[in-house]
Amino acid sequence: MLSSLANAFRVPELRKKILFTLAIILIYRVGCYIPVPGIPFGDLVNAFNGSTDTLGYTVLLNLFSGDALSNFAVFSLGIMPYITAAIIMQLMQGVIPTLGRWAKEGQTGQKKITQITRWLTLAISLLNAVGYLLLWQSSYYNIQFSSDVPYWLTATIVVATLVAGGALIMWLGELITQRGIGNGMSLIIFANIISGFPSTIYNSINTSSNGVLLTVVIIVIVLVCIPAIIFIERGQRRIPVNYAKRVSGRRMMGGQTTYIPLKVNAAGVIPIIFASALIYLPAQLSAIFSDVQWMADFSNSVSSGWANWPITFLLIIFFTYFYTSMVFNPEDTADQIKKQGGFVPGVRPGAPTAAYIKQVLNRITLPGSIYLALIAVVPTICFYFTGDKLITAFGGTSILIMVGVALDTMSKLESQLKMYNYDGFFK
Repeated sequence: MLSSLANAFRVPELRKKILFTLAIILIYRVGCYIPVPGIPFGDLVNAFNGSTDTLGYTVLLNLFSGDALSNFAVFSLGIMPYITAAIIMQLMQGVIPTLGRWAKEGQTGQKKITQITRWLTLAISLLNAVGYLLLWQSSYYNIQFSSDVPYWLTATIVVATLVAGGALIMWLGELITQRGIGNGMSLIIFANIISGFPSTIYNSINTSSNGVLLTVVIIVIVLVCIPAIIFIERGQRRIPVNYAKRVSGRRMMGGQTTYIPLKVNAAGVIPIIFASALIYLPAQLSAIFSDVQWMADFSNSVSSGWANWPITFLLIIFFTYFYTSMVFNPEDTADQIKKQGGFVPGVRPGAPTAAYIKQVLNRITLPGSIYLALIAVVPTICFYFTGDKLITAFGGTSILIMVGVALDTMSKLESQLKMYNYDGFFK
């Protein structure tokens, strides 16, 4: 791997792309420590560090923002508004016929979808910015702005700064995707998660007398889990497809055998994100409307404790099936195979092929959904009993994201290395 990375730096084009990617990530990391004007920084940091477990969802959001949220920096919104907008647009392609038609029009249709995604990102950023403003002023944090400046002016500056930061993050991510290596949004999340490891490990060691032993145990467990995660992420169920021979002019066409690769985990981390957003929605509302006691009691029972674990487990399984059905259509796949003169051995073309593919997809989605649910729930249970924040940083969701991004980035770098007759990372 090191030799392949050295070969990449020997190619001027790849070297420029890698350095450009690192420079954009550096700019993003700097923006995570530039505070929003008008916010009492010291009071906010103390309030955030002393927050209750009722707002435990802020720990996850702070992790994905690279500690920008705890600093209330310009990039506090992180990459989540863009990811949410992209997920919504992807789901709407199966609901709105116009979006589905654009998705099949190639580059022209994709430009239209990208433009709508950008506007939707700004709208979500605006909602999140207003929500954070109300959250910091709620009874949980009780942040008071300076009385020397009118409140409406301070609130406008804070919201506008956060929305501008969200737009800038979106632009930086697209720059990496277009001119760098890998997917820009994924690499930004990867950098955010990695950046929190040193401080989290240091705090974990110093929190208790057994901090060193517990930290070593957690790191060893993580190192053991990474190969297992890679194995499942690479796991596929291959459905063979044969193509009949046919004569086209003077040439004999077809007669080939290929396969349909169905991933065990076709949904990625999307079900975990969906389930977390739904689980922590009552906690967000109760933080804003702190005077409503029944809402606070309900959010406490749902967002933390033993009731949270089975609810999260079932929601992840549901969203795994839901998202897989949205991104993979067996009817379209079967119809495409039939038009190209192909067939699955032992299955008639058309509707029987679609039913067979759907049956296989449902069977492999179940272990994939259970795998995702365990990754999300088990670290939460461990954190509940140990209280070590290192488990949150090294949680299953974080590892899954990092492993997925690393594999995707290495695959793209490998494909470009082979264009210059270099061996790739995977041999």
